[in-house]
Amino acid sequence: MDDLRQRLTISPAHVGEINAMILDPKCEVVNAFLDVVAKHGGPEAINRKASEARQLPRLLERLKATRSPYFADVEWLTRERDRGAFVTIADFRRSTLGDRFASTRIDERHPVTLEISALQYFPWLIAEAKQAIANRELMPGRYIRVRNMAEQVADQGDTLAVAAAMQIVGASYVETLDTKGTDGSNIHLGGPATITGYFGGVGQPNEHALQWVDEFLGYYTQYGIRQVLNVNPGTVLLGYFLHKIGIDIEFKISVYMGNDNPYAALWTLMGARLFSREDGTTSLIGFNWANSVSNGTIERGAGIRRALGLEDHVRFEHHITETWKSIVVQPYDRTEELVELAGRVANISAKHEGGRPDVEAKRDHPSDILEYFLPKSDILAQGLMPSLERNYLDKHDAVNDTAIALTKRGLSFVAAQNLHR
Repeated sequence: MDDLRQRLTISPAHVGEINAMILDPKCEVVNAFLDVVAKHGGPEAINRKASEARQLPRLLERLKATRSPYFADVEWLTRERDRGAFVTIADFRRSTLGDRFASTRIDERHPVTLEISALQYFPWLIAEAKQAIANRELMPGRYIRVRNMAEQVADQGDTLAVAAAMQIVGASYVETLDTKGTDGSNIHLGGPATITGYFGGVGQPNEHALQWVDEFLGYYTQYGIRQVLNVNPGTVLLGYFLHKIGIDIEFKISVYMGNDNPYAALWTLMGARLFSREDGTTSLIGFNWANSVSNGTIERGAGIRRALGLEDHVRFEHHITETWKSIVVQPYDRTEELVELAGRVANISAKHEGGRPDVEAKRDHPSDILEYFLPKSDILAQGLMPSLERNYLDKHDAVNDTAIALTKRGLSFVAAQNLHR
């Protein structure tokens, strides 16, 4: 066995060949990537623009200047935070544990990040905050957005309002770029009639990987958006490249990448390590496992992550609930498995893409992943916005159910850090 293991050694000569290819001035694929970066001014200028755009006073100034109706909501959220309107962590634990509160020791070693998906519209965040205040509930520590970028930018300052609100509440968030494979990039695919083609044909073909880089750098410099979703091996590599040359991108790999076994994790994390900076950091900030993974697979992946020095840098994101329709066989609820896992695996988030299955089953309009891709105009024309907001608040309820389950087991979590002290 030792002899066989030795055969897996990566030859330094082969690593040298890869470096030689990347450094070759005639390497067309690298040259094309660098041309896109140069178009935006180079790493130092790009980071400077992003830093300026991300400053909270600047975001608020732009929001106010556009006469956005969301500006007043952002101000309200700030006031509620400052007056301590949201439940403290201690009070949440006290209400959860009751008589057991004083005697329960909470294990703070591996806090689970409470994550919700998808925050499509800024007003949903305000509705969520009002419910959290009224019911003494937690706001998530991480938000995922899947709304069309061009649409949200044109929608009364939605992008600015969310960017500002995330800083106000103290949460991380991820945007999904429009070059994500469902934008007509594959001209041979088009809806349900060609659905099987998506199994092997959807992605970011031909020039679309470079368009993804171009789109990211645009939103990064204009809005300071640092974290984006990544769905394709090519754009994952380009995300590594961007960070390696000095651009402070962070991305999370989508569940749609299909990382469902330890060897997929090994391959992805090897790439992250190979292109990490000298300080050990990588642009891979989140690794979303496929829905089919077992706790054993996540634990083996955690061993790989630890061995490569990436435990503090790469968060494992695990779907605990899913939309009722169009993605998994229901009922789907991984809460109990998460509680078993959380005490042993560091840097993990509990992602809530749907409400509790018993709640969703009774809704007149349960959540549906396909509705993420509906234009707002269609949603309004069909009168769906109240139902979709209700679906989002069901996910919020599921977040709190998970926090309760973790607390009862003596485990900790990460909620919106500026709200819940």
